[in-house]
Amino acid sequence: MLLEAIYHRPKLNWCYAYDEHSVHLRIRTKKNDITTVATLAGDKYAWSQTMKKVPMNKLTSDELFDYWECEVVPPHRRLKYGFQLEHGEEKLWMTEYGFLHEPPSNPDRLFEYPYINPVDVFKTPAWVKDAIFYQIFPERFANGDASLDPVDVMPWGGKPERDNFFGGDLQGVIHHLDHLSELGVTAVYFTPIFSATTNHKYDTEDYMKIDPQFGDMDKLKQLVSLCHERGIRVLLDAVFNHSGKTFAPFIDLQENGEHSRYKDWFYIHKFPIAIENGIPTYDTFAFEPLMPKLNTANEEVKAYLLQVAEYWIKEANIDGWRLDVANEVDHQFWRDFRQVVKKVKPDAYILGEIWHESSTWLQGDQFDAVMNYPFTHAVHDFFVDQICDAQVFANAIGRQLSRYPRQANEVAFNLLDSHDTPRLLSKCGDDKRKMKLAAQFQFTFTGTPCIYYGDEVGLTGGEDPDCRKCMEWDPAKQDQELFAFYQQLIQMRMTYSALRSGKFTFLAAEAGSAKLVYAREDSHNKIIIIMNNSDQAQTIEVAVKEEHWENLHTNETLCLDSGGVLQTELQPYGCAMFRVLKS
Repeated sequence: MLLEAIYHRPKLNWCYAYDEHSVHLRIRTKKNDITTVATLAGDKYAWSQTMKKVPMNKLTSDELFDYWECEVVPPHRRLKYGFQLEHGEEKLWMTEYGFLHEPPSNPDRLFEYPYINPVDVFKTPAWVKDAIFYQIFPERFANGDASLDPVDVMPWGGKPERDNFFGGDLQGVIHHLDHLSELGVTAVYFTPIFSATTNHKYDTEDYMKIDPQFGDMDKLKQLVSLCHERGIRVLLDAVFNHSGKTFAPFIDLQENGEHSRYKDWFYIHKFPIAIENGIPTYDTFAFEPLMPKLNTANEEVKAYLLQVAEYWIKEANIDGWRLDVANEVDHQFWRDFRQVVKKVKPDAYILGEIWHESSTWLQGDQFDAVMNYPFTHAVHDFFVDQICDAQVFANAIGRQLSRYPRQANEVAFNLLDSHDTPRLLSKCGDDKRKMKLAAQFQFTFTGTPCIYYGDEVGLTGGEDPDCRKCMEWDPAKQDQELFAFYQQLIQMRMTYSALRSGKFTFLAAEAGSAKLVYAREDSHNKIIIIMNNSDQAQTIEVAVKEEHWENLHTNETLCLDSGGVLQTELQPYGCAMFRVLKS
């Protein structure tokens, strides 16, 4: 055994309470180095009476390591534990202090989870596990009230630029709620709708006011109410890392300089504030002078922003917040933010925009989830750009699953494009087969999927601002076949809970191969998904124990010999899904 590769530590993603009664334990070992792993677990005050051996299953793997997991239900919420590792005839026991060649005689030097305090359990909103999200960029979704249009509004469907407007508004969303319901959407994420000068509204002018180009509070309340009647939750975008240049406190700072009572609301390097060699003399988002960074450690700033977070939930009954540039805001602010939001609406969804590994924010004291861009990049690399094989893809997905507690993975925000990226169909070179295959993985993977507005009708677009085109509402110009595909995909995910929250396991993902096979399984169903990510037809075989299967795409039933082979011939970029039929 390569002892240097074996890793575990209490807390974080390695030892955590999944609920008020159970603890999940994980340990890392060198890939293919350990035959079996078990946990020795018991109560520290009654070790001899409560100690039991719990087998660990291989949760996932990446290119270097295997990650093992088990669930333990402590009899008294306290847990002492160690690990038994086997490689052939060799056995070792791992304690907090090191490795032993004999079983530990007492629990003194084992690892410990002191107590499952209910208040410390990381609780995520249950509804998110079952949600189908749809992202709307309000200025480009639909123009429902021309009286709100800015004076320089462009004709709908024109070329999007960084500084032009087409008149999209909240009434336009209301007019097209049937479209969302018909598609099967159960949650909507809006990019910012608060008063601002730009078309994207990430330069907030007034956090307590709907942008007049979009509507007003009454219109938002109407929209949220109508969404809720249809079973659709509403997520708003909050920009607390920075404000806009027309934010009243920043205007005061510009006018009064170091004498402004708001000077400590921002990070000022010197007065008077200016732009020197292209860089502002105050901290901003990136180096954008229009977006001065807020000092969220300042008590006045914090009180104001937390009031904002609470206000829109109370007044408009929204269901949560997506938080822009979340990783550049201090952790203590987010801890306070969570307390405020969860107090007013316990099942509100708190989603951080972070593009990288985010375990620091996912310990139950800050966010419920983050926008899962590592997932996005892995899917793009394999299905879209095809710059890696099935094994590299499986390693990337496995590594991502190992990073977070299960409850965070279950509500991860899985997107394939957004207002910040090229559109999926364009990324696929307008090849709908590739797009569909990527979407099928997205909708059969752990976490909640999100569709970027217009993807379902074939909207294309390159880098920003091209990815922010006006929604196409002419049925003759919509891809109806693609819309039906997304409908069926959503319906399938909603029909089988195994596709939403079941165990995820790769069954085949080999080096040099474009074939991918994986399973989703819960107490109700076991489903095997088989994918051919190549431009050649392929016959793919999977060894299975079960005899009776249903093809979920064709409804055909199959009867195999016991211990038989599930075989399917897939066209280029084809996918098949088979469900076990209980005899």
